[in-house]
Amino acid sequence: MTLRRRISVGAASVFSVFLALACILIYSTSAQYRKTEFINRLQDKALTTAKLLLEVKEVDKQLLKLIDQNTIYKLLDEKTIVFDDASNLIYSSLDDTEIRWNQNDLDLLKKDGFFYRNENDTEVVGMYYDFEQRDYFVITSARDKYGKRKLAYLMYILLVTFFAGSILVWISTRFLIKSLLLPLENFKAQIVNISANKLNHRITGNNRNDEIETLANSFNSMIERIDGAFESQKEFTANASHELKTPLTRIAFQLEGMMQNYTHPPEVLDYLKSIKNDVHQMSDLINTLLLLSRLEKQEKGKDFEKVRVDELIFAAYEEMKKLNPLYDMKFEIVETIGGEYQMEVMGIKALLQIAVNNLIKNAFLYASHNSIQVKIISEPSVGVQVLIENEGQTISKSEQMRLFSSFMRGSNATKVNGYGLGLRITKRILQFHNADLAYESPSSLLNRFRIGFKI
Repeated sequence: MTLRRRISVGAASVFSVFLALACILIYSTSAQYRKTEFINRLQDKALTTAKLLLEVKEVDKQLLKLIDQNTIYKLLDEKTIVFDDASNLIYSSLDDTEIRWNQNDLDLLKKDGFFYRNENDTEVVGMYYDFEQRDYFVITSARDKYGKRKLAYLMYILLVTFFAGSILVWISTRFLIKSLLLPLENFKAQIVNISANKLNHRITGNNRNDEIETLANSFNSMIERIDGAFESQKEFTANASHELKTPLTRIAFQLEGMMQNYTHPPEVLDYLKSIKNDVHQMSDLINTLLLLSRLEKQEKGKDFEKVRVDELIFAAYEEMKKLNPLYDMKFEIVETIGGEYQMEVMGIKALLQIAVNNLIKNAFLYASHNSIQVKIISEPSVGVQVLIENEGQTISKSEQMRLFSSFMRGSNATKVNGYGLGLRITKRILQFHNADLAYESPSSLLNRFRIGFKI
């Protein structure tokens, strides 16, 4: 889950929880208020009935029943009964509603003076009344239909408020967080464009003097330090290579002159040839380091042109034929259904030629029969793939993991001269051209390098 989504979900969830707690508090408080208010009304009714019945001599039971029946504030399914201290029923209202009571209720009233209970949506209140040193018990019951209807409507309003508020908050929070984190998205997009070849790129902040602006400035400072370190390394590599290349060239010419102008014993001549080969290998190593240095300075995509892959392969094969006329290459273009042959890719031809030359040269050097096979597969959905295969000793799994590292030489390279930089350079060149390079070993005696160019 992304940071933006986590913040949105967290903020909206906290609001929803607090809104739910507020709705629950409002509903529970309202329910308690309705209950208390209705109990007070029942108490007032019971007290009024007892006073009219016992204290007002002009009001008899029949008149009191008429008063109860025609009162303006009559409650729904209201029923009032009065008992004396001998538990005799001395008054009962006219309505047909029954109140369930027993002697325990009267004993409870005599002890506590009050009780309340809810029976099947009917609320019952009992009161103790003392008049002229005699005990009277009044029990009143009724249904608060209107109060509970208001409470149900309040619940409906609160539920609608909760869900509507939660939905609005979730939507608004998402857009708000998205707008607040938009500078981070821009920051991320700018970081993606930074690579080893684009260390001069700097991040632009939002000019708000906030944390994102501080982060952008800190990141730019870090890039400047990294850029300085890279430039120092590149300059050292280039300068050292140039300084070493000149004396090596002189040594090579001097060895050539000694071998051609002087007569030497066979063992001395062999020794000079060995020195000459070492000098050439060191010269190749220096050229390789120079190439890597230039490649890291080169801006990706600049000076790209259309290059035919098949021409690169045949040019590399011609170079290898000059070294050994016995070298043989089988070339094949694999047919694809519903697609036209695509042989052109975008890149720098000189660099791509070096990469293909390295792979073709390795394939011949490590082939057991001086023969290799090259296939070109062109598919519109995949791109152009080049398969370079040879039969010979394969590479172990552990060596395959380090195959494209600098100065890596496998166990099958004991009889082949080199420094282990060819595949590293090839990998870097192809990465520079947004191409993939992978090693495969379909069988125990088959080596395959796969190049994948994206069209």
